[in-house]
Amino acid sequence: MAISAIRDIERLDEGLVLAPERYDPRRRLGDAGPRLQVSARSANERSYLVLDTGDAQNGIVTTARVPCAATHLRSAKKRIEAGQVIISRLRPYLRQVAWIDSGILAGHSPDVELVGSTEFYVLNSRDRTSIAFLAPFLLSSPVQAVLAAAQEGGHHPRFNEQTLRTLPLPELLVERRAELSARFEEAVEGARAAYVAMERCVLDARCERAEW
Repeated sequence: MAISAIRDIERLDEGLVLAPERYDPRRRLGDAGPRLQVSARSANERSYLVLDTGDAQNGIVTTARVPCAATHLRSAKKRIEAGQVIISRLRPYLRQVAWIDSGILAGHSPDVELVGSTEFYVLNSRDRTSIAFLAPFLLSSPVQAVLAAAQEGGHHPRFNEQTLRTLPLPELLVERRAELSARFEEAVEGARAAYVAMERCVLDARCERAEW
């Protein structure tokens, strides 16, 4: 038995889809009941704030990037979360290290997730205590010298993860990790507030007559 469906031009799906299969009545379960999307969300509905290696600098992430849809991600990314420490394996002399503070996503929709370049090594705490102290440690001159010596390759010099994982932590640093973590988190929080204030000034400067 032939199946037919009549659809006005105004009722064609977005993009003016003309494929007859799109309007096959057998694709419908009926109109009763709430839609599945009320109870679940597709991963493709999320937006992503993408961090490149240049967005991590001297212990903090500084980026004015706009979140993008999943369909706009052009390559594989690593998921990044607050409380982690990230360090770029590419050109360590650029000091692309950062502790991830929750303020990065402030002002964005709850559906926005943070992801980053696969060039980042991402460090997580083993026991949920803060590892913010690792950011200044990785930026210290002795560690920077080790990473510089460990880089391999000419055009895109990188150091390997084994070098990072086996860095010895000074005993005094381990003893003071809680204090240093707290101080560094406070410093990043202050820097984040300053960056936000500067961005607001930039936005205000777009007005023809700014009121100060």
